[in-house]
Amino acid sequence: MAAPVTPGPLTSTPVAPGDLSWGGPRGPPDTPPEPKQLPELIRLKRDGGRLSEGDIRGFVRAVVDGSAQGVQIGAMLMAIRLQGMDLEETVALTQALAKSGEQLKWPEAWHQQLVDKHSTGGVGDKVSLVLAPALAACGCKVPMISGRGLGHTGGTLDKLESIPGFTVIQSPEQMQGLLEQVGCCIVGQSKKLVPADGILYEARDVTATVDSLPLITASILSKKVVENLSALVVDVKFGAAAVFPSQAEARELAGALVGVGTGLGLRVAAALTAMDHPLGRTVGHTLEVEEALLCMDGTGPPDLRDLVTRLGGILLWLRGHAEAPDEGATRVAATLDDGSARDRFERMLATQGVDPCLARALCSGTPTQRRQLLPHAREQEELLAPADGTVELVRALPLARVLHELGAGRSRAGEPLRPGVGAELLVGVGQRLQRGTPWLRVHLDAPALSGPQRRALQGALVLSDRAPFAAPSPFAELILPPTDTQQ
Repeated sequence: MAAPVTPGPLTSTPVAPGDLSWGGPRGPPDTPPEPKQLPELIRLKRDGGRLSEGDIRGFVRAVVDGSAQGVQIGAMLMAIRLQGMDLEETVALTQALAKSGEQLKWPEAWHQQLVDKHSTGGVGDKVSLVLAPALAACGCKVPMISGRGLGHTGGTLDKLESIPGFTVIQSPEQMQGLLEQVGCCIVGQSKKLVPADGILYEARDVTATVDSLPLITASILSKKVVENLSALVVDVKFGAAAVFPSQAEARELAGALVGVGTGLGLRVAAALTAMDHPLGRTVGHTLEVEEALLCMDGTGPPDLRDLVTRLGGILLWLRGHAEAPDEGATRVAATLDDGSARDRFERMLATQGVDPCLARALCSGTPTQRRQLLPHAREQEELLAPADGTVELVRALPLARVLHELGAGRSRAGEPLRPGVGAELLVGVGQRLQRGTPWLRVHLDAPALSGPQRRALQGALVLSDRAPFAAPSPFAELILPPTDTQQ
C-alpha cells in the first residue's frame, strides 16, 4: 500500500504573508525604529509577543558577537520554547542563523541539480551513505553537511570516519571540487558555516529546549539554506527510539519544515518513517558501512533499500528529473543494481582522504574481505532466542543503549568512539524462531557482556504466537509543499 501523502503544513495553497500558525499570535510583526535591547526582546517573547525580523536579527547578531550573555541566550530559548514562534518568526530566525556565517556558492548551472537529505536521527540509519552517491549517479549534486552521533543515535560522520583516512573537514573550495569530480560529498559543519546555530544548539542541550519545534526547524533548515539547494527531503523519525514518540508529533515538525521551507523559497518534502526497530540488520559504525556497501551491491536489507529509493525518488521528482516519485525511485534503484552508486562512493572516499587502493578494495571486495579492511571489535557474543515464536519487533532503544555503554556512542562531544563495536540482527521482523536459535551477534571490545547488558538485550526481542508475516516498510507518510499536493 502506498504511504499517505499529506499536504503541508498549514493550508492547501502556498503560504501568504500574514497566514501564520503553530504557536504565536496572528498579525503583522512590529518594526520598531530602533533596535531593542536584549532584556526587552526576552520580555516581549516571554509575555507572548511577536518578534520582528529586526528583533530576531539583533538577537542572533548578539549571539555571534558575544554580547549576549549565556543566561540571556538561555532565557530567550526558554521563552521561545514556552510561547512558540509563528511561521514568519521561524522563517526570520532560519534566515538570520543562515546568514550568521559564510555562504556556500555554486556555479549557476548547478542550481536545479543541488539536492540534499536530512534525518532527525535513528538507530542503524545509514541511508545517507547510500543515498548521496546514488543521487550523484542520477546526475544530482549533493553537498551533504552531516552531524555526529550524540546519545543513542549514530552519526553519519562517525560512520565514515571509521574508514581509515576519511576526512570530513572540507573547505568550500574543496566541496566544490568534490561536486565537480564526484557529484557528492559528506562533510562536517565548519565553524564558519552557521556559527549561530552551533552556539544555540549547545545552549538548547543544557536548557531543556531541545524539543522546541521552531528551534528544531530553524536549526535544520538554516544549514540547508547555506547549501543553496533547490530541493530537500527530511526523514522525520517517530517511535520509541526517535526524538518524537508519536507519528502525530513527527507530523507537526514535518509540517513546520515544509511550511518554513516554502517561506524561504526552498522545496522541502518530509517523510515520516518508523523508528521502533533498527533500520537494516546492523548497528555500529563499521558494521553499518559494510551494510551500506551491501545495499550498493544491489543486495542488503529490504527496509534500507526501500527507504533509500523512496527518499531519492522524491528528490528526483521534486526537481523534475522524474514524472512521479515511483519513477524516481526506480532510477535510484537502478544505480544500486548496476554498481554506479558504489562507483561514486568509491570516488568520494578517495577524494576525501581514503587511500585509493583501500577505497577500491572496500568497494570491490566480498563482505568477508571488507570486514578485514575496517576496524573490528576484539570479541563477538551471540544471544539465543529464549522461546519459540515469531519476531514482532526488536526494540531499537535498549539495543542502542547497550551499544552506547560498550563504546559505540558518546555522551559528550569529543569523546572517542570504538568504531568496531556494534550488533548484527540475525533475524528479521516476521520471521519464525525456535528456542535456542541465535538472534543477535554483539561485537564488543570487552571480554563479555555484563549480566544487566545481556538482560537488556534479551528484553529487546519481542516474540508472538502469530504466523510468520512480511515486515512492513518503515515509510509511513509523505508531506509535500502545498503546490505539489495536486500533482
